[in-house]
Amino acid sequence: MTPQTLMRLYESKLSENSKLRLEYFFYTNSEEKAASLHQALIKRGYSGSYGYSASTNSIYIVTGWTVPIMMSRNTVIAWTETMCRIGFEHDAEFDGWGTNPEQ
Repeated sequence: MTPQTLMRLYESKLSENSKLRLEYFFYTNSEEKAASLHQALIKRGYSGSYGYSASTNSIYIVTGWTVPIMMSRNTVIAWTETMCRIGFEHDAEFDGWGTNPEQ
């Protein structure tokens, strides 16, 4: 979905040279895994938090914001792949990202 999301951002007057903070979302099944993932993301300079998912007390969500990232297709796809890898390393599922072009 990253290419489609980028196309919508480009349609809103952003360019590949624009930098935006991205909001990220992960899900996992234990507080320990959520805490470990959260710390790995904090080490990358990201802000965030973790806690129970709103829908259930057996799933944890890890969410937060990145540092500003260049919105070029290659950069965001590489970042998405990195987030998937980090999720895998912490037994969590990267559920995607969002942003606000009015930063």
